[in-house]
Amino acid sequence: MTHADAEFVEAFRHAESIDGWLTPAQARVLFDEARRIAPGRVVEIGSHLGRSTVVLGASGASVTAIDPFGSDWRYGRGDTETRMRGHLAAAGVEEMVDVRVATSRAARDDWAQPVRLVYVDGKHDYWSCLDDLRWAAWLRPGDRILVHDAFSSLGVTLALLRALLLSGELTYLDRTGSLARLELRRPGWRDRRRVLGGALVVRPQPDRQGAAAVAPSCARAATRAPRQC
Repeated sequence: MTHADAEFVEAFRHAESIDGWLTPAQARVLFDEARRIAPGRVVEIGSHLGRSTVVLGASGASVTAIDPFGSDWRYGRGDTETRMRGHLAAAGVEEMVDVRVATSRAARDDWAQPVRLVYVDGKHDYWSCLDDLRWAAWLRPGDRILVHDAFSSLGVTLALLRALLLSGELTYLDRTGSLARLELRRPGWRDRRRVLGGALVVRPQPDRQGAAAVAPSCARAATRAPRQC
């Protein structure tokens, strides 16, 4: 077992006791990607109780965890932020994580720091996810965005398809379950074809908000002209 392996095992020992949907394999991708750019900055959109935040914080990277912690969200409670901070402290990573109680857009409006990695796991509707992907503007070529619930949540999938097929800025690399890896570089036609293949082979299943997951028509729907937001 390498030193990195041991650090990940210890980090996930804490993370796996925290409620959430991140699988062990996805957690390892987060850890490795954050470790790759450490001590650079990771921006996490949607922290909830800190399952993924603990893993990111243990990587050696500097982490900004952005979440409004709204109690009106389906999985939110009035004490969510307090519980999340407690989990960070229990895992010993609180010094590595800057918690911002804000929406993704509000945090981005006055952002001025370099960013090397973005992890998107915020609201799962199309417009929110598309807006979260605008954090790519703070990355440099070769940096990456990780998106959870890709090709399993309808809103996230439509936003991804639009960004990957039409933006000309992001390239789809691969996925681990529903965790997609994107890279800031211009995609070729083979990259775009791989996106469509990844979207169409996933078996539909309910997402967290109860919506039906991606169907073949998603690729067509995602290419329609967007509303300004």
